[in-house]
Amino acid sequence: MSDDASRPTAEITLLGRHYVFACNPGEEHKLDRAARYLDRAMLGIHSQNTLLGSERVALMAALNIAHELLEVLEERRSGEQELNRLSEQLERALANTLPPDRVPAE
Repeated sequence: MSDDASRPTAEITLLGRHYVFACNPGEEHKLDRAARYLDRAMLGIHSQNTLLGSERVALMAALNIAHELLEVLEERRSGEQELNRLSEQLERALANTLPPDRVPAE
């Protein structure tokens, strides 16, 4: 028996069509959440052009979501770099204000 046969399944709906996917135990809510996000993206694209096939709508939605993810990751990296810069600046400022015998060891 394969692993997929023993895993729980969850039904999702994308553009009005129902699909059943296997998922890890306890992860059904995450699959459902991801499916609802994808369905909203697909519905938005489909509402702008009803002549597109569902495969094309799914690909466009996937590309849009990948773009959103990459933007968020880049913002996160920039934020981390800014926090590191501010932390170093704070450490330098503290080192300059503390008496020499009170400077923390690195």
